[in-house]
Amino acid sequence: MAHAKNHDYHILPPSLWPLLGAISAFVMLTGAVAWMHNSGPWAFLIGFVGVLYVMFGWWADVINEGETGDHTPVVRIGLQYGVILFIMSEVMFFVAWFWAFFKNALYPMGPDSPLKDGVWPPEGIVTFDPWHLPLINTLILLLSGVAVTWAHYALVHENDRKTAINGIAVAVVLGLCFTALQAYEYSHAAFGLSDTVYGGVFYMATGFHGFHVIIGTIFLFICLIRLMRGQMSQEQHIGFEAAAWYWHFVDVVWLFLFFAIYIWGR
Repeated sequence: MAHAKNHDYHILPPSLWPLLGAISAFVMLTGAVAWMHNSGPWAFLIGFVGVLYVMFGWWADVINEGETGDHTPVVRIGLQYGVILFIMSEVMFFVAWFWAFFKNALYPMGPDSPLKDGVWPPEGIVTFDPWHLPLINTLILLLSGVAVTWAHYALVHENDRKTAINGIAVAVVLGLCFTALQAYEYSHAAFGLSDTVYGGVFYMATGFHGFHVIIGTIFLFICLIRLMRGQMSQEQHIGFEAAAWYWHFVDVVWLFLFFAIYIWGR
C-alpha cells in the first residue's frame, strides 16, 4: 500500500531515449556540415538512422503508456500543452522567413543602396503565376484540412471509426498530392536557390513548409494505422488530436505563404 499510486500523474521511469536522441542529432548535424564540405554522407546517414530509431522507440513507448492507462485526463492535458508549445515554436520558425521576405520586399537592395532602393522581385527573376499550381495546391491543402476535421468529428463526437479512417485516408492522399505538385513546380522554376535573395527566401520558406507537409502526412498515416488497429477510441485519441492540430498549422502557414509570397510578393 505504501507504493500504491494515489495521484493522476504519470511518473516516467529512467530512459535512455533523450540521451540517444541528443547524440544522434549531434552526429547528424556534424555529419551534414561535413557532407557540405565534401567529406561524404556517411556520418549524416548514421545520425539520421539514429534519430529515426529514437523517434520510433520513444513514440512507441508513449503509445504503450496510453494503452496501459497511464494517460489520465491530467496527463493528456500536459501532452496537449506540449503540442501547443511545439507548434508555437514552429510558428516562430516561419516568422523568421516571413521577416526576411518582407524586409527585402519593402526595402530591396540595389547597386545604389542605401541611397536608392532596388527593385522587387530582383531583375532577372521570373516569379510563379499564383493562379495555376500554387492555387491548386492551396485548394488541396484546404480540402485536406476539411478531411481531417471530418475525421476528428466522426471519431470524437459520433464514435464512427469507419468514417474517421476514411477521412484520414483522404487527408493523407491529398498531402501526397501536394508534395508531388510542389516537386513538379520546383522542377519547372525559372530561378534557383542561389539566384538573389528572392530565390533563397522563396525556397527556404516554401521548402521548409513542404518538409512540414511531409512530416504531417507521415503523422496522419501513423494515426490511420493506429486507428485501423483499434489503438484509438472516442476517449483516447491524443495522438490524432496532435496530428490534426499540426496539420491545421501547416494549412494556415501555407495560406500566409500563398498570399504573401506568391501573390503580394510578385
